[in-house]
Amino acid sequence: MWIYIVIILIVIIVLYTLITYNNFIKLKNMTKEAFSTMDVYLKKRWDLIPNIVETVKGYAKHEENTLKEIVELRNNSYDSMTDDEKVQANQRISKDIGQIMLLTESYPDLKASANFQDLSRELSKVEEDIANARKYYNGVIEMFNNKVEMFPSNIFAKLFGYKTKEMFETDERERENIKVQF
Repeated sequence: MWIYIVIILIVIIVLYTLITYNNFIKLKNMTKEAFSTMDVYLKKRWDLIPNIVETVKGYAKHEENTLKEIVELRNNSYDSMTDDEKVQANQRISKDIGQIMLLTESYPDLKASANFQDLSRELSKVEEDIANARKYYNGVIEMFNNKVEMFPSNIFAKLFGYKTKEMFETDERERENIKVQF
C-alpha cells in the first residue's frame, strides 16, 4: 500500500516538474517574442533619427550639443547591441527626441517645413507603436517574473536557472510632460 502512495507522489512530482519546465520555456519564448516586436519599432525609430537630425540641423545651427549627443548615440551599431543596451540607448534617445521637438517652437520655419512635418508624423506613429509594444513586453515580463518568484515554481526556477527580467521602464526625465505643438 505504501509503495503505491510513494509511486503516486513521485508521478505527481515528475508531472508537476515537467509542466512547470514547459511553462518556463513558453514564458521565455514569449519574452523573446515580445522584445522582438518592440525591437522592430525601436529599430524603426533608430533609423528615422538621422533624417530628423539632418532636417533640424539646417534650422538650428546653434543647438549642436543636443544634436551631437543624438548623432554620437546613433553612431553605435544597433544590430551589435545587446537587448539591455538597446533599451538603455532608446531611453536616452526618447529624452533627446523630446528636446528636439521643443526646438521646433523656436524655429517657425522648421515647424512649417513639409519634410519636418512628415518626419514628425512618422515619429509620432512610431512612438505610439513603441508604447504599445512596451506595454505588451512589460506584461509578458510580469508573467515571467511572477512564475520565477512565486512558490512553488520559484524552486524550479532556481533549479532550471531562470532569473527575473527587467521591465522596459521610463526614466524620470521621460516622465515629465513635454508640450509639443506642431
